[in-house]
Amino acid sequence: MNKSVGIVGGGIIGTATALSLVRQGHKVSMIDPNKPGRAACYGNAGCLNPSSVVPVNIPGMISKVPRMILDPNSPLFLRWSYLPRLLPWIIPYLSHCRNSEALRIGEGLAALVSDSPAEHKMLSDGTTAAQYLHDTDYVVVYGNHASFAADAYAWSLRKHFGIEWEVVEGEAYKHMEPALAHQSYVAVRLPGHGFVSDPGRYVAALTTEFRQLGGTFIEDEVVDFVFDRDQAGVTLQSGTRVDFSTLVIAAGAWSGRLTKKLGLSVPLESERGYHVEFIEPSVMPTHPTLFASGKFIATPMDGRLRCAGVVEFGGLDMPPSQGPVDLIKRQVKEIFPELRYREIRTWQGHRPTLTDSLPIIGRLPDRQNVILAFGHHHVGLCSGPKTGRIVADLVAGKDPGIDLAPYRADRFR
Repeated sequence: MNKSVGIVGGGIIGTATALSLVRQGHKVSMIDPNKPGRAACYGNAGCLNPSSVVPVNIPGMISKVPRMILDPNSPLFLRWSYLPRLLPWIIPYLSHCRNSEALRIGEGLAALVSDSPAEHKMLSDGTTAAQYLHDTDYVVVYGNHASFAADAYAWSLRKHFGIEWEVVEGEAYKHMEPALAHQSYVAVRLPGHGFVSDPGRYVAALTTEFRQLGGTFIEDEVVDFVFDRDQAGVTLQSGTRVDFSTLVIAAGAWSGRLTKKLGLSVPLESERGYHVEFIEPSVMPTHPTLFASGKFIATPMDGRLRCAGVVEFGGLDMPPSQGPVDLIKRQVKEIFPELRYREIRTWQGHRPTLTDSLPIIGRLPDRQNVILAFGHHHVGLCSGPKTGRIVADLVAGKDPGIDLAPYRADRFR
């Protein structure tokens, strides 16, 4: 039976859900205060990585955190005034730095990202968004063998989940990546990956397809909820009220503020990420490349080189910092010393991260006509289409074909 569905959030999760639902014949409205293709989905590294099965909080991380916070060349930043608000989140987050937890979390991530490139092709098939999808190898580079060996746990975890790779160095690497032929790297090549050459336009194009199929995009902010019998209503900042038979909360890092209004408190924090774009660059890598020393990814995008990464804790409301931007610029200058460009553009956004590094996907425990889909931290773009299909199946009362227990909303109670 066709339903009226309201989706709060216009990022990749909300857009994939909306497009899946409208294709099934439902009456769908997507609500977001930003124009399509903005917020976190605009500024990420654009990678579609089936290998993204390694959580950030792995064994050994706890001992590294103090040094990383104090090191100006570390990719981890902290706004010290935010520390009192962060402590209730960071302590349980670090409690998952155990092998058993890494395996559990990795299994939950693998179920969402293992077929990421194929899922995006299915989502965008027949739309103008498809032009932004590209098959590729994904490359991780280390400065030397010791650095590669120090990352052995992460590679063992990928191997556990069936990820294939090969080590490439010397002349073989220089042939594979001419833009970095002047450097001596130990590189790991992972085949079967993909990337989006303009994430913002990609999501905007999917939204255009959604509208052309009869969907409605409401550029406004949800400020409250109203429940009346079988209806789930939202009150917008403009003062308008809109009622639906089903609501989906997919507002990324802002979802926690919304679920509190629904009686559910979740340990959701923003991992603030940054990118620096070099417009009309004189040189670009052939493949999306993660530079392990700086924890940032250099992606060859349409007309620009995007270097994205870094983690900063400072909440949703503080303005961007200059430190992460300066760090990325310094590292890019070291890696691409001959790089020339027309201009530089910078950006800061919010990765929605829960303490166990898995998203929430499923019904709100106390209200069956509200479905939650947020908290995808570093894998939002990778897992967007699959999450959207899962949520669409839940709305339609279908079996999503995946065990949703790892993502249940009440697991933090």
